[in-house]
Amino acid sequence: MPTVDVLIPTYNRPDALAVTLTSLCAQTFPDFRVVISDQTPDADPLQAGVVQAAIRVLRAHGQIVETHKHLPRRGMAEHRQFLLDQVTAPYAFFSDDDVILEPVAIENLLTVIQREHCGFVGCAMVGLSYVDDVRPNQQKIEFWDGPVQPEIVRPGTLEWERAPIHGAANAYHVQQQLGLTHDSPRVYKIAWSGGCTFYDTAKARAAGGFNFWRDLPEVHTGEDVLLQVRIMAQYGACGILPTVAYHQELPTTIEDRRYDAPHVLDLDLQAAR
Repeated sequence: MPTVDVLIPTYNRPDALAVTLTSLCAQTFPDFRVVISDQTPDADPLQAGVVQAAIRVLRAHGQIVETHKHLPRRGMAEHRQFLLDQVTAPYAFFSDDDVILEPVAIENLLTVIQREHCGFVGCAMVGLSYVDDVRPNQQKIEFWDGPVQPEIVRPGTLEWERAPIHGAANAYHVQQQLGLTHDSPRVYKIAWSGGCTFYDTAKARAAGGFNFWRDLPEVHTGEDVLLQVRIMAQYGACGILPTVAYHQELPTTIEDRRYDAPHVLDLDLQAAR
């Protein structure tokens, strides 16, 4: 059984998915399986030549690559729960299909979560088109001084205002200013982590996973945020710098953003039950 299951939900992005998979080919920690789930209704991007080429390289390196066609679409929370249900490894690494990972991504995220014994470790997906757009007012960061601890993070609180560090190239600018390197990453306090998040599988499931999908309309956002604030309340979480992920900066596939899960559902797991 691999130590890490890499979970990739995808929708009509064969080229971006191929880039994401290619970045997995060079990982310094090789003990992982890849599970890809596609929800494109009228095409099969998993059969695109660029995707199949990357899958072949992963398999040649010894990785198991498992693919699914998961329809009908019932929203991102349901799709993520489907992927979480496939996990057999102790750790579940959710990566969006438009991410480029550093070679040390899995190794560093795994090292931090095992050291901190927390519920998840996230990292900013840096958009390097913003590398010259320095935003000092969005670079406030609070590093953990001592072990990561559970904390309550809610909309409208000071903790919620940590979010801007994950926008544009803010995290990249901070790590450059501080001279941080991948051989000695630091952990910081977060509001949430979208698109590239490394979970302790048992703790994610204990926090209810994404089973709240039935309480949301099919088109929604913020499903990862809702699970994460529940996990943080029980087990704590952190971000990692230097970041290990870059965003391909493609247009979102979810344009209707009226239903934001942490604003329409109960953030407390016990109350929700």
